[in-house]
Amino acid sequence: KASAEAANRTRDLQNLPANICDPAFLAERAREIAAASERLEVRVLSGEEIEAEGLGGLLAVSAGSAREPALITLRYSGAEPSAERPTLGFVGKGVTFDTGGISIKPSAGMELMKKDMSGGAAVLEATAAIAELGLPVDLIAVVPAVENMPSGSATRPGDVITQLNGRTVEVNNTDAEGRLILADALTWAIREGAEQVVDIATLTGAVIVALGSSYAGLVANDDAWADRVESAGSTVGELVWRLPLHPEYKELMRGTVADLTNAAPKRKAGSITAASFLEEFVDGVTW
Repeated sequence: KASAEAANRTRDLQNLPANICDPAFLAERAREIAAASERLEVRVLSGEEIEAEGLGGLLAVSAGSAREPALITLRYSGAEPSAERPTLGFVGKGVTFDTGGISIKPSAGMELMKKDMSGGAAVLEATAAIAELGLPVDLIAVVPAVENMPSGSATRPGDVITQLNGRTVEVNNTDAEGRLILADALTWAIREGAEQVVDIATLTGAVIVALGSSYAGLVANDDAWADRVESAGSTVGELVWRLPLHPEYKELMRGTVADLTNAAPKRKAGSITAASFLEEFVDGVTW
């Protein structure tokens, strides 16, 4: 019952229009979740705090919007002190509306871009369910919440930004924004103590070209962890298909005037290159 209700709450968040479900709305939902459990703590960073912390990806993606970004962190403490379990990390993409920014999307179907925060919704409500069930784990859940809009203040194609971990990125496509905020959120989660991480996102349209809607794409740097995630998906009917990582994919994401680019110049393996980009920000942690 708890799992089903959490899944339905996630769907409700996905379906809300973006003029209601903005970054501040997701932050308020996180506060509600934390208030319902003594085992949960919440911290929300706003615009000035995000800038002070150096979360360059969130700042770049949200630069064109009148709505402030939010970095939402929920910390659940459920493990026994004597338990030798790694701290889990959940990271969910929270783009509450994605126009594509200056690299604007076609108008057909753009109304569905209110759902670009689906990963963030899943992370928030999974955390709520974990707390409700009192599961014996420690968890750090991070949702970078932004709105990606075109305006006079928006990030331009060709701009160079600095991510939280110090790597520089050429933003050659402002519609490849999810990886920019997830990169910062992954770094943040790991700095907060996450030792086994799963990030969840509507990251690339390319994965639907590859797998359709029957399977979700799975990319991992650890075989045993990938097997556990795949097994969990099978249990609940969320089928996943593992895609490969290889150094050649990573080379496609090297920048010309910065460490990395957020969009490979060639249309090759779009989902895998996005994941290869994110791997640059997990610092060797199981992901």
